[in-house]
Amino acid sequence: MKIYVFGNPLVKKDALPVKLLPNLKKTFPKIEFILTDPNDNFPPDGEKDLVILDTVIGIKKPMILDLDDLQKIKKTPVSPHDYDLIFHLQLLIKLKKVKSVKIIGIPRQESKNILNKIRDLIDRLRM
Repeated sequence: MKIYVFGNPLVKKDALPVKLLPNLKKTFPKIEFILTDPNDNFPPDGEKDLVILDTVIGIKKPMILDLDDLQKIKKTPVSPHDYDLIFHLQLLIKLKKVKSVKIIGIPRQESKNILNKIRDLIDRLRM
């Protein structure tokens, strides 16, 4: 399994995914966590089922967003911080270059037990 991690360590409200990355790699040594810039030729050719870890505005705890959630995002205040990513993913899906997208959304602020909650979500995705 590959998980593409988006975030910017230089921007505090977007740094949490990157900050959590070392602990996640240690906890899940068989998962390939790939620090990714969504503006740099994402996704790689041949990747049809994407799992992304990213900051999501407006949530209080980590959660999994799927394709249906992506459609709703335009209508709600809960969204990944980068609307361009959502539009890009929706276009890739329409073009059938990507089959599925799961976003492990995490809030901007670190909270108690956030790593445990993310671990639970990853375990659910692996089943």
